[in-house]
Formats: sequence, C-alpha cells, structure tokens
Amino acid sequence: MALRKGLAAALQISRIMRPDDANIAGNVHGGTVLKMIEEAGAIISTRHCNSTPGERCIAALARVERTDFVSPMSIGEVAHVSAEITYTSKHSVEVQVNVLAENIITGGKKLTNRATLWYVPLSLQNVDKILEVPPFQAFSTLVLEGLRQYESQEQENEGRKRYEAQKLERLETKQRNDVILPTVNTEPYTVGISQSSLIHLVGPSDCTLQGFVHGGVTMKLMDEVAGIVAARHCKTNIVTASVDAINFHRKIQKGCVITVSGRLTFTSNKSMEIEVFVDVDPFVDDPQARYRAVSAFFTFVSLSKEGKPLPVPQVVVKTEEEKKRFEEGKGRYLQSKTRRQAAPHPLTQQ
Repeated sequence: MALRKGLAAALQISRIMRPDDANIAGNVHGGTVLKMIEEAGAIISTRHCNSTPGERCIAALARVERTDFVSPMSIGEVAHVSAEITYTSKHSVEVQVNVLAENIITGGKKLTNRATLWYVPLSLQNVDKILEVPPFQAFSTLVLEGLRQYESQEQENEGRKRYEAQKLERLETKQRNDVILPTVNTEPYTVGISQSSLIHLVGPSDCTLQGFVHGGVTMKLMDEVAGIVAARHCKTNIVTASVDAINFHRKIQKGCVITVSGRLTFTSNKSMEIEVFVDVDPFVDDPQARYRAVSAFFTFVSLSKEGKPLPVPQVVVKTEEEKKRFEEGKGRYLQSKTRRQAAPHPLTQQ
C-alpha cells in the first residue's frame, strides 16, 4: 500500500486489487472497497485531530453516509483512494473520499466510489472520552502560510446542516433494536430462506492500538453477510450497488464476540435491499449486556456472467413486520431513484 506525501489536508492511498479481494467473478468485494475508504478517512482525521498542541487522540468512525458503487472494480486494477476534510464541528470531522480504479495496462481510470464519513476524536488515555476537534482553519495553517478558511459562508452553513442531519439520524437509528430469529421456513424467495448471520471473535488484528475495532473491518464483515443474503436469494453473481448510511452507535472492544446479521427487506426489478446490523456480546469479566453497535442497509444487484444486470426474484413477505419493512424499503428505494435521475447509476439504474 503506497501513501503519497503531500498536503496534510489531502491524502491518497493506492493498492493493487488481488484475487483475495474479489468474488469468483473477479469483481472486488464492496467490503474491501469500504475498508480502504475507512482507512483513508481514519488517517486524515487522526492527523487533523492531532494537528494542534493538546491531548493526543485517535479518530474513530461514527457514520458513513450513503455510498454508491458507481462502477465495479476488477482484479489487477489499482485502487486510488483520496480523502479530504470538508467540515469540522466541535467534536466531529467530515471527510470526503473518492475512489478511482486504474487499468495499469491501458492507463484508463474510472470513478468507482464517492463517500462521506464522520469521525470523532477519542483520547488515547481514555477511549471513552471525546475530545474537541481543532478548527478547520487551524488545521490548514500546517499546510499553507496563511489561514485556509471555508470558501464561503454558504459552504460552512451547508456543512453545518449536514452535521445536524447526520447527528439526528444516528440518534433515531440507535433506538432500533429488533433481532433476526432462526427460521425453519424453506419456501423459496422468502425472507427467512436467505437470512444469514456471522459470528466473529474480535482479535488483535481487527483492532486499533487502543483495543477497539476498526470501522473498516466491521463494514467488510457486514458486506460479506449482505452478499450471502443476496446470493442465497438470487443464486447468481451479485455485487454491492450502494450502502445507505452506516451508523456506528458504540465501540466494539477486543475480545468481544460479534454477531453480524442480515435479512432481505425489499426487492425491485433489478435490485435488493438488505438490512445488516452488528450485535456485541461483551466477553469475560465484562458486566455489560448484549448491545447494538452498527446498523445499515446494503443494496445489491444481480449480474450475468457477462456482467449484465439480471432481474431479481421478488421477495415473498409473510408477516406484518416483513410487510412493514418492505414498504419502508420501497420508500428508501424511491428516494434513491429520484436522486439518481440527475446522474444515473450504471449498476442500479432501473
């Protein structure tokens, strides 16, 4: 992995995609891309939060806004992940990340992802303590002789609106605490037949030096579970098309056992929405009860061997709860479709 030196306000990480990064069709896993995005965001946010004198800290991921997978990435291509800080509040940092895929034989490049992430600075002495974020201008004095401020008051106001909106949604999603129960239903295309769970013991390699899990590791596991659900439903090659906001409600400590669960909530003609959440069972000598750590909605599409979109079998909803989740998913789908009209998405265009 190469790190390009340059302005402290900007960061680029590059890495070639290898066979273990991809599915059997050669498409790079969405979780692999999400993990690279988070790594870039964590580096630039941590640098920023330590750019002024004071208590040292590490930036922890709090939220990832909706992420569209504009174009698939393949084995042998080089992923260029660039990150830039776009807004700071008193206790959080907004980072914009773009991902380009480069064909090193032809030299061609294509945009594959855009993502917005929010980080909070946690004290190195006490990871439960959230520190204050250096002002945007203070960060820029490290890279420019003068002060770099927001280009306009409107730009700062828009950033503040985004901050308030994500803060409110994180609080709302934190209240959801439903669970996925085992099922013996074997009827095709039902929610129960494709639902999946993964149990993982959090080890040192999953964690920061402070002992809590990297956000990118969690997102990669979530994408894997969502992909299993999608493949069970379609029984075809599937790829991640987009991810709705991923909310990180609480930290996951080393030594915990996590359960990553996924279930189908909605299907359109060519896409399927999968709800994924992460529950944590604190391990030995920890009095805490199980808690919800992360939640998100993933959208997948079904592809032929030639990479062309295939129709998605319609999910069969049985219970009132499944019908309610289907209607909620339909609402998110229609909102997303409206947003895409100005810039159609190659993978999810209906």
